[in-house]
Amino acid sequence: MTLVERSLRDFIAETALSSPTPGGGSASALAGALGTALAEMVINLTVGKRKYADVSAELAALLPKLAQIRADLEAAVDRDAAAFNEVMKAYSLPKETEAQNRARAAAIQEATIGATQVPLGVMEAALKALEMTLIVAQKGNKNSASDAGVAGLLLSSALDGAALNVRINLASLPDDLVFKTQARRKMESLKANKTKMAMRMKAAVAKNLS
Repeated sequence: MTLVERSLRDFIAETALSSPTPGGGSASALAGALGTALAEMVINLTVGKRKYADVSAELAALLPKLAQIRADLEAAVDRDAAAFNEVMKAYSLPKETEAQNRARAAAIQEATIGATQVPLGVMEAALKALEMTLIVAQKGNKNSASDAGVAGLLLSSALDGAALNVRINLASLPDDLVFKTQARRKMESLKANKTKMAMRMKAAVAKNLS
């Protein structure tokens, strides 16, 4: 049974154990999935309402996109744990000979790159969902303004949490590795865009709550 197929109580209990998975990466992906689901909920509470007839079509068009992102983030809950386990598996390889050491180092680097790509994907997905959630916050049912706000907070947290996982993985990679430079630039760009989007989200929610 995958992590996302377990009951909420079981998932939380397993997170609390001494095992490193599920950890912060999986939790970040889950936060993103929950935030996306809340944005979908607000749309579903808006579409079809006479008061929002002029924006219903625009918001309804976001539903399949958000649903796909939610599915991707749900899958990332397990992908993150699996990627970390691959890193641990690489570290456990034998290192008694020079050849074994080389093979082990190569395996660790490859697994670490894989473990970095997962949270980078979570960051990308969370930002896309946040961009759409801003539209939901601006045009969606005002009675659900707080739900849209929580969606934005969860997506922002998902992105920030995933960024921490990217950083800790990049720290163990050699500085002259092209992937490390590219991944760091991508991470910083996503974080900067998130900061701008989060500020706009906060303003949109505050306006609808007043």
